[in-house]
Amino acid sequence: MGDVPGSAAEVFGAGLPDAERFAALLERHGVERGLIGPREVDRLWERHLLNSAVIGECVPKGARVVDVGSGAGLPGIPLAIARADLELTLVEPMARRVEWLTEVVDELDLDVRVIRGRAEERAVRAEVGEVDVVTARAVAPLARLAGWCLPLLREGGMMLALKGASARDEIARDATAVARAGGGEAKVSDCGVGLVEVPTTVVIVERIRPRTPAQGKRRRNTVGARPKRAG
Repeated sequence: MGDVPGSAAEVFGAGLPDAERFAALLERHGVERGLIGPREVDRLWERHLLNSAVIGECVPKGARVVDVGSGAGLPGIPLAIARADLELTLVEPMARRVEWLTEVVDELDLDVRVIRGRAEERAVRAEVGEVDVVTARAVAPLARLAGWCLPLLREGGMMLALKGASARDEIARDATAVARAGGGEAKVSDCGVGLVEVPTTVVIVERIRPRTPAQGKRRRNTVGARPKRAG
């Protein structure tokens, strides 16, 4: 697993011991349980724990957060460790991964809820309610992700999708689908600058009130009128 990076103390603060325990659990069980690849063990901190935790820069204090497709617990577990002020729920469809997440939450004594299911399922949406932030890491292309995640958000809430170098190309390709799902204009933020070797690229999409057909018709027929702002 390697030495703990010096920036880990700044990112995790008082939660650093829990972050170290989570890293040890991933190192011990991650590969055999199909949570991470063998090559990931030596870069757990930079590529997984810190990469996940630094997105807290985009999350408001005390926010209700849902991590969709949590898998090994990324980014949800590191975010929960770094930000004890958050109300965090992990959503994961696979039984063996739900078992892992439950074990980790119990082992680290985290105030985190684990739900088995898919974000697009009615039962999951009913249980989760409308939250402030939805996170997702390596789950799906932006178009599908928007359709799954945006309905979980309150109006004005944010979807934070952890993406790679092609984030801007994905935004351009999927802009229409994101808007159709109720999202505003996607923006890109680099999190962890100066803390991690490679900053985490996050695509941020705000949940806006969808425009109804009647509203669209009124706007097209009103010449010279200034459009009203949503909200």
